[in-house]
Amino acid sequence: MPGATSSTLSRVCPACARRVAPPATTCRCGKSVDGVPLTAAPARPLPVPPPETNRLETAAKIAIALVGVILGGTMIYRATIAPSGTARRAKTVPPAAAIAGDAGRPPAPPAAPAPETPPASTPAEPATDPDAAAPTPTALERVMATAAASKRAESAAAPAGAPAPLPSPANLEDMIGRAMPAVVRVETATAVGSGFFIAPDTMLTNAHVVGTNTIVSIRRRDGRTITGRVDVTAPELDIAVVRISNPDPGQATLTLGAGASARAGQEVVALGTPLGLQNTVTRGIVSAVREIGGLTLVQTDAAINPGNSGGPLLDRSGAVIGITSLGVKSAEAQGLGFAIAIEHAQALLAGKRSTDQKGTPLSTLNEAMSGRAAPPTDAGRERSAKAYQTAIEAQAQRADALDERWRAFKRICYKGDVAAVPGREWFAIWDPHAMQGVVPPGCASAFGDIQRAADEIRAGVLAAGEAARQADVYPGTRREVLQRYRLNYAGWDR
Repeated sequence: MPGATSSTLSRVCPACARRVAPPATTCRCGKSVDGVPLTAAPARPLPVPPPETNRLETAAKIAIALVGVILGGTMIYRATIAPSGTARRAKTVPPAAAIAGDAGRPPAPPAAPAPETPPASTPAEPATDPDAAAPTPTALERVMATAAASKRAESAAAPAGAPAPLPSPANLEDMIGRAMPAVVRVETATAVGSGFFIAPDTMLTNAHVVGTNTIVSIRRRDGRTITGRVDVTAPELDIAVVRISNPDPGQATLTLGAGASARAGQEVVALGTPLGLQNTVTRGIVSAVREIGGLTLVQTDAAINPGNSGGPLLDRSGAVIGITSLGVKSAEAQGLGFAIAIEHAQALLAGKRSTDQKGTPLSTLNEAMSGRAAPPTDAGRERSAKAYQTAIEAQAQRADALDERWRAFKRICYKGDVAAVPGREWFAIWDPHAMQGVVPPGCASAFGDIQRAADEIRAGVLAAGEAARQADVYPGTRREVLQRYRLNYAGWDR
């Protein structure tokens, strides 16, 4: 209680003046105090509890002192004891609430740490707890661990059935590799073009590729040939649908996209057989999407050459946005290619066919570019005929050189008869019934070289013929040129 005092009876040593409390009778100096009368010590006030504010200040000072002692002890421990191999204790990070304390109230003093066990004089046994022996994590390691735990928590909290993140887009080479098996070469007696499968039994191409034929030859990328039946033709759209009677269940197919929604600058790829060269890829962008005379045309700067007709124009994901139809090439224009938007083919497959469309995409485009109908003039047709003759003449020179190689091959390697064929004798290599002899195994390589050279000449002749046909060079003119250079072979398209 405030103001309370306490007193104690004791004796005073006559030798050293120390107080000796009963029942002791001897002082620490050895003098006997037995018989010395007991006296009362001066009254001493009892300690008074400090007020509340003094108690808090005292607690804060004690806490600060304890923290200093702990930090100093830890540093001394790490500098002297920890390097000797004893196990370190993992540092415990106090929660934020404990550090900050309640609003308006000083933080409570931290609990005193457990006393460290001093090292024994003999080497301590290695710790068996892997957690106890682990080094103290750095601040960066703690942040990274917290972030990883947060991601794991988010993944665990994701609702069932949530969509997975979209995969990164495939590279261009992978996309083309998947699409190429669905693209084929379409051959008729008068033209060579391209086509592509949208189902194992259904193929799309251009109407001007199949012409008036009801049966076409389809050559796959591996060289195998099948026959297709022309099911529907729409010259006003330049689209033809070809059906396969005995489809291959494993036939690769292409998906149909949207040409009308293509954007200028969008990357596109054209696959096909330009100039007779099958499995060819060209790349460009969408230059524009044009609505001309009821037609939606996708304009592109991807290289479009004779033989690309009927092939697919693909977007970056590999979906078909158009059927390659024509390219405009002249001294004044370069890089003008057009594809019929795939929506027209989708409508045709669904049985919906436009009845007000007139002409062909080529005539419609010519009309739009000139502002009036623009049929080919005689002067333009004549220029195209001269270009065709020049192209055939170049192929004839290559054919003359192959004549010499063929004669040497027959003299040295070939044993047997060759049936007569119009034009040049080596045309027989495309007719299985014409070559009635045998090629010895040692001459197989030479015969293969002749076949490759002949195939290149055939591709050049067919490509020149396709270009002349699109330029409206008369069929009679084309036949006359072929006969003049002895390249009028009826089996070019086999």
